[in-house]
Amino acid sequence: MKKKIIIISVAIFLFILAGLFYFRYQVYYSHGKFVDTKTLEVAKGDGNKKVALKLKKADLISGEIYFYYYIKSQKLSDKIMPGVYELSGNMTIPEMVHIITNDEEKFLKITFPEGFTARQMAEKLTVSGLPGQEFLQIVNSPRELKKRYSYLTPDNIKTLEGYLFPDTYFFKKDISAQNIAGRLLDTFDQKLTEPMRQEISKQNKSISEIMIMASIIEREVQTAQDMKIASGIFWKRIASDQKLQSDAPLSYILNDTNDQHSGKDLELDSPYNTYKYAGLPPTPISNPGLSAINASIYPTISKYNFFLTADVNGEKEVIYSATFEEHVANRHKYGL
Repeated sequence: MKKKIIIISVAIFLFILAGLFYFRYQVYYSHGKFVDTKTLEVAKGDGNKKVALKLKKADLISGEIYFYYYIKSQKLSDKIMPGVYELSGNMTIPEMVHIITNDEEKFLKITFPEGFTARQMAEKLTVSGLPGQEFLQIVNSPRELKKRYSYLTPDNIKTLEGYLFPDTYFFKKDISAQNIAGRLLDTFDQKLTEPMRQEISKQNKSISEIMIMASIIEREVQTAQDMKIASGIFWKRIASDQKLQSDAPLSYILNDTNDQHSGKDLELDSPYNTYKYAGLPPTPISNPGLSAINASIYPTISKYNFFLTADVNGEKEVIYSATFEEHVANRHKYGL
């Protein structure tokens, strides 16, 4: 009987010991299921349990309890820094904790809205402590980057404006301006799919022409449907050698935000003045999002030849017309 009790006691002891070893292994050496890198955002006010849950949901750790135990046992409960981090399932819990409790390991989250110009992007980078001015210099003199992307090889493309895809990015604090521009160009390269490129070629247009048109559409109208209709109107004008008569390129060259221009602005002798010169301006005037790019490639053919944006019951609405007389009447109707 005594021997049996000893055997049971030893078995229980070994079971507990094995459990402790297993628990310790999970805490210090285990990995998550996700093998690639992921960005994890720790918001201000996120407690340890919430951070543990985020890590588990992202498959970056094998269990919340292991992370929670480690952070408590190392007296790091109040050391987690809010921010955006790049983590991998190949990391151990101690490695992840080191990153999210170390202010120098944070990533900066930068969102570039659709229709932002390179100048606006540079300003946002500068405010975030990144090399905005150097970024703008690269945009305006992209000799090295042009070698990496086939869509930038034509001689007439002298700026990266238009190809800096607007999105949310996560940058290390010490990232170079060249790498920032490269990240935006890589994203554009991914978004412009092979079927889209084939369609552009089928229409006997260049990617440059598509992006110039998309950049104008982005600044002229807002919804995907309006973008496609406006695109159809603009391409119709291009085909018949009419002037685009868009204020957006004028705003770009004059660096203003006016919806309409008049007087000497309309007489400005510039290829960006589409009231004075027919055809597309020489470069994109903004960095358009996917809806505008799609609209430029796949326009809606309609009976309309003119449009304007008016304030209707407190909301912006696009008003279309088939004839110039209707367009003039609409301008009077809406006080434009």
